[in-house]
Amino acid sequence: MKQSLGAHPLIMPTPVWAIGTYDAEGKPNVMTAAWGGICCSKPFCVGVALRAATYSHGNIMARKAFTISVPSAAQVDQADYFGVVSGREADKFKVAGLTPVRSELVDAPYVGEFPMVAECKVIQVSELGLHTHFIAEVLDVKVDSSAMGEKHADMSKVSPILFSPGDRNYYGLGEVVGHGFSSGGVLAKQD
Repeated sequence: MKQSLGAHPLIMPTPVWAIGTYDAEGKPNVMTAAWGGICCSKPFCVGVALRAATYSHGNIMARKAFTISVPSAAQVDQADYFGVVSGREADKFKVAGLTPVRSELVDAPYVGEFPMVAECKVIQVSELGLHTHFIAEVLDVKVDSSAMGEKHADMSKVSPILFSPGDRNYYGLGEVVGHGFSSGGVLAKQD
């Protein structure tokens, strides 16, 4: 039997993304966001939801661009730091010892040391209550060569972090448990 938990943001897992922006003076900023995901494949778009109170929210509204840097499990301390301190009070890149890299495609920086990056141009903004949902077209995805497989990013090499909103813990990846568009073939043969 399932137990009701009510309408709370407890769906898991959520991604751990470092959202890169520039402020009005051109200072690079980064914040951790977990309310996000892919929302369209053609054009390739992602959505990320931020509270208006965040420094990054205003930066995105002004520049209509952001980046998503995907930290690896080894970078969990920096990723968490990006989410607990405001860019209004701190130079987060400097404190974390990480490098802001200017995107060539959008008006936003990304984290040079994180293994995967998406450069995003905002195409739609929706106010949803406490959060603003930014829909952005991804203009490019960049992956460190050390995190590549044969043709694509290798999930085990990127080693992304997942966040569980209920217990507020970060998790790493486990083993491969199936293959997309293949594992269900046994059941498909039965219908």
